[in-house]
Amino acid sequence: MAVSSGITSFRKSRMKSNEIPGTKPSLYNNQLLISTGIPSLDLVIGGGIAVGTVMLVEEDLFATYANLVVNYFVSEGIVCEQSVLAASLDLDMKQLTQELPAPISDEPQLTTSQPDSDSMKIAWRYEAQPKVQSSAANTRFGHYYDLTKTMDGSQVESADITTIGEEELDTQAPRQNQLMKSKYCELLRHIKLKLDTGQFSTACKSDKRNILRIVLRSLGSPLWGECGVASPQDQYDPSLLKFLLVLRSLLRSAYATCLITMPSHLFQDPAFIERVEKMCDTVIQLESFAGSDREKNPAFKEYSGLLHIRQLPRLNSLVSHMPDTLDLAYKLRRKKFTVEKLHLPPELSESASRSQEDVFIQNKSSNRSSCSSSGTSKFDF
Repeated sequence: MAVSSGITSFRKSRMKSNEIPGTKPSLYNNQLLISTGIPSLDLVIGGGIAVGTVMLVEEDLFATYANLVVNYFVSEGIVCEQSVLAASLDLDMKQLTQELPAPISDEPQLTTSQPDSDSMKIAWRYEAQPKVQSSAANTRFGHYYDLTKTMDGSQVESADITTIGEEELDTQAPRQNQLMKSKYCELLRHIKLKLDTGQFSTACKSDKRNILRIVLRSLGSPLWGECGVASPQDQYDPSLLKFLLVLRSLLRSAYATCLITMPSHLFQDPAFIERVEKMCDTVIQLESFAGSDREKNPAFKEYSGLLHIRQLPRLNSLVSHMPDTLDLAYKLRRKKFTVEKLHLPPELSESASRSQEDVFIQNKSSNRSSCSSSGTSKFDF
């Protein structure tokens, strides 16, 4: 089946990664990737988010850690000098820009002091080579951030950030033959306008390409008019599914990536959530220990919650990337948020070890009794 040259998500990237800041080609399928801002999360989803795809983050119960993922995603876009479009109805997105974590500047310091010529001798063919590789710092992918500090205001103001709130999405103009809710239509119109004016489409010819990061926070919440779909027999509005379908079709032919956080726990119909997941490319779920029995369980004391991988994209290949393990957890420390493998301590309590010792003693005593009572047996040892 032939694929048109304008689609970015199913063709190998011909543009070099150093031409677009903050991107790199994937090692699995040569797809152009951007970082989520969390290097440990990039590792488990295949190296990063593919350009032209949609990533869905199913929020935890209180949306605490999902908001952190959004902050990391926006901060990475600002540091990489990429454009950002952020939309939400339950939070002022201008307040979001004031709570972004500050990047950790750990660039290698170049020392000018050189050893004496008499103290060290090297081969003559290596004397003309440069002493320091300066290109390694320029090709860095992903950054680290300090949650205890906020990003410099001048750096945020100089970035290309477009915020969309309730005022921009609230329209009184009636629509004929409306296929979805007016808020979803207005949001698609703003995204399409940003793609066209910023020349992010693959059809636009530009000498200097850039990436557009789209953030949709708490999409599908009751503020968007969703009722939660109580049961499969109820009549539900397919506006959310149609919105995701149109959004993904727009991103397929653009240098853009969308990160969506959604309160999936508010939807009580599992079939509807599966449809929503199929409309996205990468899907992860955050399960927080806050307010649950696992919060007091000593086995999970080192972690803040579990990370479930629901779906990974299959781009330029028949199978998707699979991490080493699906038992993943995340932890929030004072300065950073990381994703790690779930390592639980062995389940050996005092009662379990005592029962095992009792069984061993019983078996040992039974063996001794059998040997001692073998006086009348023919096999007397």
